[in-house]
Amino acid sequence: MSIPSTSAPRTHGTPRRVVVVGGGPAAHRFVDAMAARGLDGFEVTALAEEAHLPYDRVALSKALLGDVDLTLGEASMWDTAGVELRRGAKAVRIDTAARTVHTEDGAAHAYDELVLATGSNAARLPIPGADKSYVYRTLEDVWFLRAEIGRLAAGLDRKPTVAVIGGGLLGIEAAAGAQALGAESIIIDGSPWMMNRQLDEGAGQALGRLIEGKGFTVHGGVFPSEVMTDDGGRVTGVRMADERVIEADLVVVAIGVRPRDELIRAAVEDEAGFELGPRGGVVIDESCATAVDGVWAIGEVASFGGMCLGLVAPANTMAEIVADRLHGGDATFPGFDTATKLKLSGVDVASFGDAFAKEPGALEIVYADPARGVYQKIVTTDDATTLLGGIFVGDATPYQSLRPLLGRELPAEPGAFLSAAGGGAAPDTELPDDATLCSCNNVSAGALRDAVNGCGTCEGKDPVRDVPGLKACTRAGTQCGSCVPMIKKLLEKELQKAGVTVSKALCEHFELSRQELFDAIRVLQLTSFEDILSRYGKGAGCDICKPAIASILASQHSAYVLDAGRGTLQDTNDRALANMQKDGTYSVVPRIPGGEITPDKLAVIASVAKKYGLYTKITGGQRIDMFGARLEQLPLIWGELIEAGMESGQAYGKSLRTVKSCVGSTWCRYGVLDSVGMAIQLELRYRGLRSPHKLKLGVSGCARECAEARGKDVGVIATSEGWNLYVGGNGGANPAHAQLLAGGLDDETLVKYIDRYFMYYIRTADRLQRTAHWQADLDGGLDHVRQVVVEDSLGIAEELEAAMAMHVENYEDEWAATLKDPERLRRFRSFVNAPDAADESIVHVAERDQIRPATAAERVSLGSTIPVRAAAQEV
Repeated sequence: MSIPSTSAPRTHGTPRRVVVVGGGPAAHRFVDAMAARGLDGFEVTALAEEAHLPYDRVALSKALLGDVDLTLGEASMWDTAGVELRRGAKAVRIDTAARTVHTEDGAAHAYDELVLATGSNAARLPIPGADKSYVYRTLEDVWFLRAEIGRLAAGLDRKPTVAVIGGGLLGIEAAAGAQALGAESIIIDGSPWMMNRQLDEGAGQALGRLIEGKGFTVHGGVFPSEVMTDDGGRVTGVRMADERVIEADLVVVAIGVRPRDELIRAAVEDEAGFELGPRGGVVIDESCATAVDGVWAIGEVASFGGMCLGLVAPANTMAEIVADRLHGGDATFPGFDTATKLKLSGVDVASFGDAFAKEPGALEIVYADPARGVYQKIVTTDDATTLLGGIFVGDATPYQSLRPLLGRELPAEPGAFLSAAGGGAAPDTELPDDATLCSCNNVSAGALRDAVNGCGTCEGKDPVRDVPGLKACTRAGTQCGSCVPMIKKLLEKELQKAGVTVSKALCEHFELSRQELFDAIRVLQLTSFEDILSRYGKGAGCDICKPAIASILASQHSAYVLDAGRGTLQDTNDRALANMQKDGTYSVVPRIPGGEITPDKLAVIASVAKKYGLYTKITGGQRIDMFGARLEQLPLIWGELIEAGMESGQAYGKSLRTVKSCVGSTWCRYGVLDSVGMAIQLELRYRGLRSPHKLKLGVSGCARECAEARGKDVGVIATSEGWNLYVGGNGGANPAHAQLLAGGLDDETLVKYIDRYFMYYIRTADRLQRTAHWQADLDGGLDHVRQVVVEDSLGIAEELEAAMAMHVENYEDEWAATLKDPERLRRFRSFVNAPDAADESIVHVAERDQIRPATAAERVSLGSTIPVRAAAQEV
């Protein structure tokens, strides 16, 4: 194919009009790449058929399980000068002679450069009844399937049965999603084994064993011939080619994708000059240019070497190449990277390179254990030195270190990398600079080293010293995330080379990490800071280790936090059992479990606030906060609240804060389960639980999610099949959506899993690390958490449950415990020599019928010359 050179800008100083047809991941990456290189001299317009911002289609299965934001990158990119995203703008015709793209609304968009990123459609079955089946390609598809499964579950006296036709990556993920929503999942695969395009027969058999072990029914080796319905058009099952009938209530088709090349085909009929690929799509050369001047193609619609592939890595590479070419570069497409990795809890699968050993003379080094569902294969050249590919099922640990070595000489004999064979961990390899470590974003090991050493492309070119910084600088690890452990390992090695100590020490006084210190304290049953310091530390301690150890002691022993010398270890708020405010006063937050409160208790709160002149505010956690209390007033306020049946809400501690709930099934006509009752049960169970950081929970009574449970460390959402449990969410400066840990749980199992989750987090997280970041930092992430919490892979489930049971049994309200002891009460006075004296530095003014701290100017006008105290005097 002869490719003409690209067009030049129209005139000097006139912006070059770049039109992108498509609003998926490839289009997003292209616009992002253009913006990163500079938009001076360009106007980029993206025509997106869907109404959404570009989103991550690879993660669509997450949307099947719950509401999740799959938006790619930062939405603010689309507000960049020179960039325009037109949503709902479906392209219907390309006029290459006039250089215009026409959209369904009748608009014509002129271009100087046209980038086709139209993606693909889900393939359909050419069998009777296929119109009664559903596909799995867009957010709308997924939302419909989720609603349909819920509708079927509500109308049946049994679990609905979902038959998924297709045993590839999408089919397995769809079946897993349906199962998580409470359905019985059946996989129908006409091939002899699942994922037959990525796995050989041995690996396919191992995968089948694992899949069946997860509760799926698999029908393989026979193709479907009809989607069956009753007289009313309701799906009843699937007829197979051998006349078997597989009963089903819903049929999902996930048999692959087809390039969306209808615009190209229409243009070919108009003799525009495009060349169609043998399997569809538009043919491109190594620069990603088509046969038509000024027209490029990227992603699934681009046919290169006779193939169109729906994979992230090559689409990203193509997008970068076209952006580079438009900026005067000469980048070329190296060909398709076909590496794939299945992400399904308990089913570890990876395939890359020449997995089927098609290269002449290729050797296959194989370890297989069918009983365990484990299969590992490494493919090398005939001299067993150069890596050509591999397949891993059941244990894909070696994939992370081998994938970057594809096409290179192995640093050890191939068998050493077969971890399942009992040879231990894979050899520790030093990747060469030009080895691609992140294939999704085409980031080399050398680029990462440059960033660590301060000579890369990061803004300011300062050395990067952590994994989040490397992600932000290089994009490595920001797509599928499978390379993050390798990024972390490379970072640590480079820091060691640079003489930077890679320390996990808690602080300068303790060389142990928080997790190591937690285990040591637990095993030796240490109860005092002095004993811990003498055994494992040095010096006198600091404001890092003291509160951390105080938290560890509190979480292990549930003892009063201010006794036995522990008071001096606490942060300011914990020492006062209240939150200090900017003017030196404190706020008081009583516990209101699940947000449920009686009128009588509301009246007490109102009475206390009036009596002590406090500012009141409803919190985001469905509680009432009273501001402006002086230190010596705190015990008096607590006494009145406790007499009314209330207790400390522990808004001051790194502990459980609130369990937010909607009104649930007791009142709401949409409620499925009693969310208030469950929220109260959870709050009363975990109250007082000290942890590395604050803990928040939410319980929603239905999928409408009024309690915003997925923005919490632990979120619980009611379904017709039981409770869905989400973990690792938070709001704040770096918000994160909680991810589904398990679905369809009864009350007892739900509480058991939360017990295990919290205790595992408390034991292993770093100080001041929220659950979302802790979860992300674990090798294996959510999958590892699921294996520990749900599957008890470490054999510590009973131990974790026992630790939580001890906490529940030993819980004591800290306010009530303080009021019982005159010595403890001595802490709560503003001045040692005048216990009843008020702090005259506190000045309030009226605003909106309440008080607030006076500003500096207001203090002067009121005649106050006493400076605001930054903190209460410590006793």
